Formats: sequence, structure tokens, C-alpha cells
Amino acid sequence: MIASIPSIHPSAVIEDGAQLGHDVTVGPFCHVGQGVVLGDGCSLHSHVVVQGETSLGPGCEVFPFACLGTKPQDKKDAGEQAILVIGSNNIIREYVTMQPGTAGGGSVTRVGDRGLFMVGSHVAHDCQVGNDVVLVNHVSIAGHVIVEDHVIIGGLSGVHQFCRIGRHAMVGAHSMVVQDVLPYTTVAGPRAHLAGLNLVGLKRHNFDREAINQLRDALDALFAEPGTVERRLDEVSQSLPDQGPADDVLRFITQAKRGRGFTGPLE
Repeated sequence: MIASIPSIHPSAVIEDGAQLGHDVTVGPFCHVGQGVVLGDGCSLHSHVVVQGETSLGPGCEVFPFACLGTKPQDKKDAGEQAILVIGSNNIIREYVTMQPGTAGGGSVTRVGDRGLFMVGSHVAHDCQVGNDVVLVNHVSIAGHVIVEDHVIIGGLSGVHQFCRIGRHAMVGAHSMVVQDVLPYTTVAGPRAHLAGLNLVGLKRHNFDREAINQLRDALDALFAEPGTVERRLDEVSQSLPDQGPADDVLRFITQAKRGRGFTGPLE
């Protein structure tokens, strides 16, 4: 059902059942499937494919050859009903792929608002991506990954399945992330290691000196020798305020489920 009179190029294919909001633009040779919902003001440049039970919030812009909502790359997937939910005002550049969830992962892949997904980046099945996230060119995040708000992942980086990346974290280019990344930190390297706080990101988002010092004290204590991060958690939590960014770090640690560990400094 077409909610208004969008601008649809004659060569585009809009299947019956697709829902297009006000002021939607669909360019040449696009294919929009029957279960797709395009919010008001969405713009699809040429050769965009949107399939499955996929919804895009208002104001999204999708560039040529992006492919959203097609069957997930998971051998266990048996075609069960699953969805891809993309929030508002996202910029999705050329050759980006985003795939729906699977029955084994909750059946939902979710992307927040105001993200920038650069050329060739990939969001796999069952990922949960927050608001204001940037995936630089050719970043791939594997299935079930959680990326919190205001994260930047540098170009050509990969994130292992089930990993979590905490809010305001920065992953350097060419990094391979195989453990959880603590909020507010920077990690980098072929086997990513903790490089310190994401000071540039913190300053851009107006964190004051007190908050930054609190975070620095928390990291120093958590990765002090000897022992593991988990063993030092109680001691560190008692020495820091109950509120503030350091508390976000401690909460992130307590919410770990798979025993994958946390990206620490080089030994």
C-alpha cells in the first residue's frame, strides 16, 4: 500500500504489500519487497535491494547496491520468520549489507538512529546496533554482536560473533576484535588490545575532566596485576562513585554472559 505519492523511477520494482511513507524516493532499478516498510522521507538511490520483513525509519538514505533484509548468512537458518528493524536518519552507503535475525538469536536484527554505515560494511544476523554508530568502510560485525551508542569502528575491522562493544568506544582500523570492548575505551591492533581511553570521543561529547579521571582510575584498577578483571570488580566498585561513566564500565562487566573476557592492554 502506498501512503502518498512517492517518487518512483519507472524501472524500480515495488512489490504489492510494500508500504511507502510520504516523500519517499525510489531510484532506478531498485527492488522493494512485499514485506518492506519505508518511513517518511526515505531515499533509495539506484540499484538498492530491500527484502524480507524489513523496516526503515524516517529520513534514511540508501546508496547504490546496498542490500538490506535478504536471507542471513547462517547455515542454521531454516527460513523462519525474522525481521530487520532500521531506525531513522541513517546513511547507508554503497554495497552495505544488513541481514535479519534468526530463530536462534531472537529473530530480530536492530539498528538504531543516525548511524553512518560506510561503503561495504556488514551487519550480520541478530546484531543489536545502537544510536549514532559509525562503521567505516568494509567493517564486518558477525552474528549476535552488540554495538552500543556512539561507537566508531575503523575501516577493514572485524568483530567476532557474540562480542559486545560498549558505548563511546573506538575500534582502530584493521583491528580484529575477539573479546568485549569496554565502554569509553580505544582498542586497536591485528588482535585488538586496549590502547587507553577514547579521549577524542569523550571530549567531543563534552565529558568533563572529573569524569575522564574517574574512567582512567577505573581502568588502571581493573587491569592492575595480578588477577582478572572479574576478580577485581568488587574492589573497584567500592572505590568509585555509584554514578557516572565509570559505573557504566562496571555495569558492562557484570552483564557479560559468555565468559569471552575483555580486551585488555598488551602484556
